[in-house]
Amino acid sequence: MTVGSKMHQTLVSLEGALANMKTFALDTEDQNAKKQFSDLANQLDSITQSFKDRVNYIESQEPQYKVYQQAQQQAQQQQQKQQQ
Repeated sequence: MTVGSKMHQTLVSLEGALANMKTFALDTEDQNAKKQFSDLANQLDSITQSFKDRVNYIESQEPQYKVYQQAQQQAQQQQQKQQQ
């Protein structure tokens, strides 16, 4: 697995954890737990944004790490081959 792939996988994991914390905050009736989950969601949001900024910076400096765009291009090429 390349560095770019690992970074994108980590970003997806962070976004998933953030979504879970927000869901937990909405699902609980316990006000203490709700506050704790909301606080954790805010911390994860900050971490996720910082990491996303880092990924974007690296991709701008090292184009070979643009994993998401490369995957989209490959998928489009495969679709075009299948349609032919």
